[in-house]
Parts: sequence; structure tokens; C-alpha cells
Amino acid sequence: MHRIVFALAVMAPLALGHAANLEAQRPFDTPLVSLADLVDIVKSAVVNVEVVARVGGRDADERFFGREQLKQGAGSGFIVRPDGLIVTNNHVVAGATTIRVRLDDGRTFPARILGRDPLTDVALIHIEGEVKNLPAVKLGDSDGMRVGDAVVAIGNPFGLASSVSAGILSAKARVIGAGPYDDFLQTDAAINPGNSGGPLFNARGEVIGMNTAIVGGGTGIGFAVPASLIRSLMPQLEKGAVTRGFLGVAVQDLTPELAKGLGVQAQKGALVSSVSADAPAKKAGLRVDDAIVEVDGEAIDSSGALTRKVALKAPGTVALLTVNRGTARLTLAVTLGTRPNLERVAGDDRPQRGERTDEKWGLNVQATPDGVGIVAVAPGSPADQAGLEPGMVVVEAGGSPVRSVEELQRALERGRRGDVVLLRVQRGELRALRALTVP
Repeated sequence: MHRIVFALAVMAPLALGHAANLEAQRPFDTPLVSLADLVDIVKSAVVNVEVVARVGGRDADERFFGREQLKQGAGSGFIVRPDGLIVTNNHVVAGATTIRVRLDDGRTFPARILGRDPLTDVALIHIEGEVKNLPAVKLGDSDGMRVGDAVVAIGNPFGLASSVSAGILSAKARVIGAGPYDDFLQTDAAINPGNSGGPLFNARGEVIGMNTAIVGGGTGIGFAVPASLIRSLMPQLEKGAVTRGFLGVAVQDLTPELAKGLGVQAQKGALVSSVSADAPAKKAGLRVDDAIVEVDGEAIDSSGALTRKVALKAPGTVALLTVNRGTARLTLAVTLGTRPNLERVAGDDRPQRGERTDEKWGLNVQATPDGVGIVAVAPGSPADQAGLEPGMVVVEAGGSPVRSVEELQRALERGRRGDVVLLRVQRGELRALRALTVP
């Protein structure tokens, strides 16, 4: 309110008596900054991806944009090679029976999927038939971008082809719960349903990201997969599938408090909470409570950084881990294995038979043969704050085994408000502890 009043107070005398001075001072001969030249150069490489897909089940497109966009089967993409190699989102083409690519000049071509990676939401498609000299764009240096740098998004929002929006890079390395390798760029450039798979350009006309997700409610917050990640996946996607390195550990962020309690001489890193039997990490001598602080000489400041770093290495690669074990500092050589499929197949988010929802904790759970499976977690809830995620299985609560939903509920209700209930959770063969505060 104060800001509006101040603006009116300043503007009033100008309107009454200083118009001539204002006209004399205003640089009307200075051209306005325009993005037209940049757009003219790159927009011909941005395509509409029209998909006829199998309907059924929920995927990332529905999670971020709602069912309507999936039914429309339309998204965006960008040509990265003149022979018709196109990058788009996995959720744009997942389940596709036919794909047609429409260029900015109106030409349309059938296309086929070369490879797709649900864990990063990146896919490669290729125009069928022999095509040459198509306009293509270059992948730029997303790591070198700074918050505040100008960006331009081009895509097919709501079916409005070749729509352009502009803004800035708002943040880097955002984790939004989309998958295990979240490392998104955030932007305030307008991104809407249909922009999925479209490019985010820097001021030089290089692609520094692929628009993938938005925060709902018209907030003007969008997220893009970094070009550095896309570049690293492309050679494997061209061959049809992505394989990742695997340590076989569960990790959590090393905090100063944990470091102090464990006597570890580090403030940041990835703290090992469990080591799978017969896993590469076990064979290399890695132990529970080891703090991994470097991989191949590069600093690791979080569990997510370790996960991404290892995943980008090929199975069979020897990785050198710098580990703090108490006051000792060790270097362990680990021959990475092949990451198994640890994720549960995504299904309908509505409660199914045998599921139970508890609004107090923000948990939707279901009994499984191994314990109590977490089906959904309410954003901002005590469960969310504790780091619980769909796909985890609670096998222990408060030091006691959990075999049913009722046993979990009793264990949680024994705590008083403000108490912490330790939950031991499992995903695949990996286990970790989560601290759930009683609301």
C-alpha cells in the first residue's frame, strides 16, 4: 500500500507541470531491448509433438498438468540434429502408439521413440524416413548459468504453436519430488500445459534446459531439466535404454549435528545409513555411518549429489570415494554395479482397497508382505517433513517390527506431541531411518 501511494505522489507533479522536461529527458531514440532476433534464429527448431497414447494409469504429465493434457496428447520438443533427432519429455511420449512431429513451417512427419528415461523424464525421438538439413539447436552450458540470467521458453502451450515467453533463471538445483535425480532449473518464464518437452534458451540461443513441470495455480514457477543432464543421457538413449552405476547403499544428508554426534571431521556429505549385502559398496569396505565427502576428487555436499554422481557413471566404472570414518579419512575404490529398478510402477493416486489414509500424519498406507507400504504423502505434512516418500515400506517403528497398518498406527499413537518416532523404511534392498515428529 505504501509503495502505491508513493508512486502516485511522485507522478502527480510530473503530470501537472513537468511534462516538457520529462519529454526532453526520455531517450526515445534508444531502441527497446528485443528478443526478436534470437527468436527468429531458434524457433524453427522447436516442434509440436502430437501423440496418440494409451489411456490408463497416471504418469508425470498428469501429476504436473492434470488429466486433460494427457488426453490431448500434445507437447513440445526441439531438434538437436539436422537428420531429425528430437529431445522431448518422457511423459509426453510414454505409452504412445503413434507420434507425429509438426515443424514451425507447417510440415509434419511421423516419428518413433529411440529411448526414454522415466527417472529423469527425458526421451529421444527420431523422425521416420530420410530427412536432411532440418533446423537444429545446440545444447548449452546449464552449469555455467547464473541465477538472474535471462531465459526464453518456446513451446506449444494449450495448442498455441510457437508461443514465446521470457524471464530469468530463478534458481538452480531444485528438488521437487519428481524422482531420485531431481536437479531442476527454476524459471519465471511462462510455462503451461503443452510446453512439456520444449526448450529453455539462454541469451545466446543455446538450450540450457527442457521445460518439464510447473507449480499449479498460475504461480509463474516452472522447472526445466538441465542441458548437462540431457547431454549425458543422449548417447545411451540413442541406443534405446539408460543404465546407471550402483553402489548399493542408502544415504542421507550429513548435517553438522550428525557429524558432531558421530565424531566425523566433515560438515557436508552423504552419510551411509545402510549397506546392502553383496553390493559393490560392501565389497569395497564401505560401512554404516561412513560419510562420503568426495567422488573421484569432486566434493559431495548431500545425499542427492552422491546419487546423481554415481548414476551418471557407467556400470563397471571404478569410482574413488573419499570417506570420513570418525576421525579417519579413507579412499575406497568401488567397482560400480548396474542399478536395478528400485521404483514402484506409478498407479492411480486414489486410495485403493486395503489402503488407509491418516490426515494427522499426512500418510496414505497399505499393508504389504514386507511391512506397511507408503502410497502417498501429503505435501507439508509431518510425514513429508520427515522425508517419507511413496514407494517406501515401513518395517520398524519405535524400535519394534511393523507387519500391519494397525501395528504402525499403534506405534505412532504411543508418542506424545513433540516426540520423535523413529521409522526404519526400506526401498528395494536399501534401508534408512526417518524421524517422524508427533503433531
